[in-house]
This record gives sequence, C-alpha cells and structure tokens, in this order.
Amino acid sequence: MSPAIALTIGGSDSGGGAGIQADLKTFLALQVHGCSAITCVTAQNTLGVQRVDALPPEAIAAQVGAVLSDLPVGAIKTGMLLNRPLIEATAAALSGVALPTLIDPVMVSRAGSVLLEPDAVDAYRALLLPMADLITPNLQEVRLLSGLVLATQADVEHAAERLLALGPGAVLIKGGGQPQWRGCDYLLQRSADGVWLRSAAVDTPHSHGSGCTLGAAITAWRARGLPLLGAVQAAKTYVEGGLRASLAIGAGQGPLCHWHPLLNSHG
Repeated sequence: MSPAIALTIGGSDSGGGAGIQADLKTFLALQVHGCSAITCVTAQNTLGVQRVDALPPEAIAAQVGAVLSDLPVGAIKTGMLLNRPLIEATAAALSGVALPTLIDPVMVSRAGSVLLEPDAVDAYRALLLPMADLITPNLQEVRLLSGLVLATQADVEHAAERLLALGPGAVLIKGGGQPQWRGCDYLLQRSADGVWLRSAAVDTPHSHGSGCTLGAAITAWRARGLPLLGAVQAAKTYVEGGLRASLAIGAGQGPLCHWHPLLNSHG
C-alpha cells in the first residue's frame, strides 16, 4: 500500500481528546498515514489543562526535518505552538515547503482558556499566516488577529477579508462554541467569493477537540487530493458525525468520537 500521508505539528493532549492525539485519530479514520512533530506536552483531562511544557525549538525542527526528508507528505497542519520560539522554529522548518499547509492559530480555546503566550500573536501574523494555504481561527482567535468585534455575519465577513490581507491563501472562520454561530463557518478564498458553510447543530456537551479535528480532517482530505472547498465540506461532515457519537467519558467535557465511520460497518 502507498497511502496518503499527512503531518501534524502541535501539542500532546494527555486526555486524548484534542491536539496531536485527535489529529492522528482523524487521519487514521480517513485512511491517511499520520506523522507528527510534538511542540508541547500538556497534562490535561476532561476537566481542563493542569500543566504545559514546551519542547525546545530544536526538537521541532528535528522532528519536521526527519519526516519531510524521508516521507512523501501530502499536506501539513499546525496546532498548538505556545510561544514565539516555537512559532519561529515551525516557520523555519516549513520554509520553502510547497504543500497544502493548514495553520490552526491555537491561541484561545472555545471555552476561553488562553493557549498562547502574549508576545506570540505578532509572530503568528508575521511568520506563519503568510505561508498558510488555509488558516482556521475560532471566533476568539479572529478577534485577537483582526482586532474586530464580531456581532453579525457582516462582521465575520469583514474580519475574514482583514485576515486574508495578512497573506494566507484562504480563511475559514469557525463558528462552533458560540450558540448563535453553531454549525456555521465562513470560508473566504483569494480565488472565489466567500461562502457560508452550514451543518446541523449537534446538541452535546462532549465536543472537546472538535476544532483540532476539523483542521485534521481538512488536512487529511487535502492529502488525499481534494480541492480546498471539497475538503472543508467533507471535514465538516466528518466532525458532525463525531459529535453525534460523542464520548461521555470523564467528569467533564468529553471528546467527539473519531472512529465513528467504523460504527456503521462494525457496530
């Protein structure tokens, strides 16, 4: 077999619901071989994050270099980078890499937890966003990157235009986590008019990792050759299925079910 291959660069979630673990589970569910470069190690569970330890920037460069020097990677995703040195190391490692690259600017969780050191926002703007094929900020991250208040659909569309001006090829603003936007995402590409993508709102408290999973699913479909719009649409369908089969595990917010495509065939 010669499967499609995708690389994820991000943080480890010891609870298994988000981060590198969610990405690799998603790649597997979508029949893509997953490679990884770990930037941070978190101690967390369904109740929250207790500790974060960043790896040395040199470790990021070594992991990415090892993968790209040997394996025919088809698409790349970045997640939690935590601080400026990690952002700088990731940007340097990806410099000159001509592959579909999804930058998920992990700064603030949907629940409001800050996941990025303050001086790193400018580094995201200057170094990573311009090399992205697609960026996938949530609404709170959009506010940090654009400086705009998002109250209406017109505000979201304006913010997407402002973010597109920072250099990425496309912007997907994720509406999940806010009741009035649930199931609604806005995609703006340089080569096309903006489009609102809507899916059914799934009423579940167990949605941990859904943002990471959406980005990973887009990356997997891009590695398999889908164009950007088709990859986003297919990824939204995958995430909706995972939320419908979400896992009520632990004492807090459980994750969506990454293996839900197997349920129909194996029960």
